[in-house]
Amino acid sequence: MIGGTHTVGRAETFTAGRAETFRALHQRRLPEDPLILPGPWDAASARVFVDAGFPALATPSAGIAASLGYEDGATPADEMFAAVARIVRAVDVPVSADVEDGYGLAPKELVERLLETGAVGCNLEDSHQDVLKDPARHSDWLAEVRAVAGDGLFLNARIDTFACGVADPDRAVERAALYVAAGADCVYPIGAPADVLPLLRSGIEGPVNVYAEPDGLSAREWGERGATRITYGPRLQRAAAAALREIAERLR
Repeated sequence: MIGGTHTVGRAETFTAGRAETFRALHQRRLPEDPLILPGPWDAASARVFVDAGFPALATPSAGIAASLGYEDGATPADEMFAAVARIVRAVDVPVSADVEDGYGLAPKELVERLLETGAVGCNLEDSHQDVLKDPARHSDWLAEVRAVAGDGLFLNARIDTFACGVADPDRAVERAALYVAAGADCVYPIGAPADVLPLLRSGIEGPVNVYAEPDGLSAREWGERGATRITYGPRLQRAAAAALREIAERLR
């Protein structure tokens, strides 16, 4: 900090460049070619996904929680940021981080801690302990995060209406409009049924993230319904744990 003005360091400039690369991956996607972002839970799994040819990754908070021995939602913020940093250091592609609902951090501290990890983006959910937040207040908070981050972070605004039992798609569309206006780069109506996605797509501006099953609809099928990008949350970590369990049983 020189004379009260923030001086951008080399590492931060590098991260900002990767954020632009990551943002570009979401643009001009064809319906049959949505962006697929696997969710690494540690450095080893991140390297597996990069070696398979994926251009970017998106960490799942629940997958990292499991790898650290916590229940979903119980990972201390310090441990989550440290885990994200280890994943970022292990690969040479952009990494976005799921940081739940921001751990109660003020926008400035949240952005600083994300940039310190080297992450290029983040998921920010609009519920806390399965209770939806007031959308207007949440959009104001997202706008503060955007103002602090500038273009240095890709903001994926998670919409938890379906996850919290609100099945009316109009409620998700209303929240999406507020979050996009606040500066979100993408919205993520987690748990939205596949047959509802075209309706959401018609009412939402900008990229839409869907939560998929690895052995469910194909990427093309999701894309044709309106998905811009596909993530799998902790499902890849759970599949890997199940495979390891089978190996362990055979060894025993």
